[in-house]
Amino acid sequence: MFSSVKLCALCGEGFVPCQIGRHAGRETKRLRGIRGPNLLSRKNGIALMLGVAAGIAVLMLRLPPLPQSASYHHFADQRGWLGIPNFWNVVSNVPFAVVGISGLAFIRHNAQSDVPRQTFIDPRERWPYIGIFAGLVLTAFGSAYYHWATNNAHLVWDRLPMTIVFGSMVAALVVERIGVEVGLKLLPIFVLIGAGSVLQWYWDELHGHGDMRLYAAIQIYSALALLLAMLLRPRYSGASAFVAVFGFYVLAKIFEETDRPIYAHGHVISGHTLKHVAVAAAGYWILRMLQQRVPCPAEFIAR
Repeated sequence: MFSSVKLCALCGEGFVPCQIGRHAGRETKRLRGIRGPNLLSRKNGIALMLGVAAGIAVLMLRLPPLPQSASYHHFADQRGWLGIPNFWNVVSNVPFAVVGISGLAFIRHNAQSDVPRQTFIDPRERWPYIGIFAGLVLTAFGSAYYHWATNNAHLVWDRLPMTIVFGSMVAALVVERIGVEVGLKLLPIFVLIGAGSVLQWYWDELHGHGDMRLYAAIQIYSALALLLAMLLRPRYSGASAFVAVFGFYVLAKIFEETDRPIYAHGHVISGHTLKHVAVAAAGYWILRMLQQRVPCPAEFIAR
């Protein structure tokens, strides 16, 4: 039994995890009448996730091919230092490694600790998060490799690890909001589809007609899934962290598109470097959520 009082993300009031008491009973009754009807059932959640995926797929098929911009590799800040070309775009990948290694260490400690924790109700739920944090570590190396010498061949190794993060994140949402079994089965499928989108893009580039529609669709769906998850019944507190992760993703895209204007203000830091920081912050927010969350009352756990 835990002695510390936690805050439930749904009701906002304190309760003692793993303890059935007056607060648990009172809050579950109150939430049944106030928040329950606003959350989708497991069946409707599946329909929503599939419907949005189908909608994005139809939209992308109706669009013309999206070739990679010829100027994509020409980043604003190309300053070298200490023998490292494009220094700041290279070293700004270090936070990915720090967050990824910290996340993997936390999950490992959580699994081996003799002190009961409620980070994962089912131990198998850790696998998508292992994918997220391992993907961040690989992204640190892949992105640094790309920015050391920017070209399409190196860009493949930047994008492949990020698809591991995208696919694992969507799988984590499915595990915790729809069902553990279905989420774990979809985890390798999501990752393979993401990796396939990068390889398809690069294959097309080699043949002179690059098309990024599938890769873009996966990014868009992964981002929207963070918001869709808020409509489904949660298993844990801290659900709003996914909204913060979505916010960091949007911020990263803004930084990416304003690379040159940001660098033009004083030539101190570029938008692309800030993009790396924003993405790493999103990863940190996921780790922070895992460190702080506790199970919500049983009646509100997705089944």
